[in-house]
Amino acid sequence: MSTISELQLLTVLAQEMNMRKAAERLFVTQPALSQRLQTIEKEWGTSLFIRSQRGLTLTPAGELVIEFAKNTLEKEEEVRESIHGLKEEVYGTLKLAVASIVGQNWLPAVLKRFVERYPQAKISLVTGWSSEMIKSVTEESMHIGIVRGASDWKGVKRHLFDDPLYLVDKEIENLDDLHHTNRPFIQFKSDSNYYEEIQVWWHRNFQIPPKNTIIVDQIETCKQLSFNGIGYSILPSIALQKAEGTLSKIPLYNDHNEPIKRATWLIGYEASFHLKQVQAFLQIVNEYLEEQKISSFRLE
Repeated sequence: MSTISELQLLTVLAQEMNMRKAAERLFVTQPALSQRLQTIEKEWGTSLFIRSQRGLTLTPAGELVIEFAKNTLEKEEEVRESIHGLKEEVYGTLKLAVASIVGQNWLPAVLKRFVERYPQAKISLVTGWSSEMIKSVTEESMHIGIVRGASDWKGVKRHLFDDPLYLVDKEIENLDDLHHTNRPFIQFKSDSNYYEEIQVWWHRNFQIPPKNTIIVDQIETCKQLSFNGIGYSILPSIALQKAEGTLSKIPLYNDHNEPIKRATWLIGYEASFHLKQVQAFLQIVNEYLEEQKISSFRLE
């Protein structure tokens, strides 16, 4: 039976599929790593990886052993968290799945407080589209998800904040300018109903599509193109915290003359909320949101 350290070695190899990169991550020399792998394979009585100039390839037996390694390491983490949960200190790993735009613009300040207050805790963070983050929590590989837009999540679901949408540009100062401009409308792909909301708003206000459009795959790319004067875009306020002073921000309204907003939600399963590291994170989130409300009130 392989030890925990050997199982960790195998999972790193499976992630990198490259001896050199795996050796760098494990802080060992490549010959030493190769020798350890040979010892492990001898113990299992079969080859786990096929070596070639292009890298590593898992054998069928290797796939089974890697799956065993992952399951064993996850179980070890659960046991350690249970043991640490008996103590007052916050230990264990906080596993977060966060929508990219929140991870880029809101989460860093929250996590900074968390690591300063609970240095013994570890953080596992993945970011991406909200649908991917919901899947990560659904599969119970992550404790908490922070996602954007409407969600029919069946577990614990808590509203964090809303942020209004703005049309932003270096040159366009009001919506009437859109009837005459040849500047491109920069849009980003999204897995949520964000794109649909924008289309509905556009067709309600304009009878024809934009004269010129640019489609990018990331909101950050869209933001940077707009900030550099390439064209106009529609962005949520969370992405405009460091907007330049020369950038015009035109708020969007719906049929009821209400600001169009994007909601951010915190989701998870009930069991995760009993973990000390999750409870500690939620406490910091509450503190931060309360401070943001007070700050906003003072600015008004």
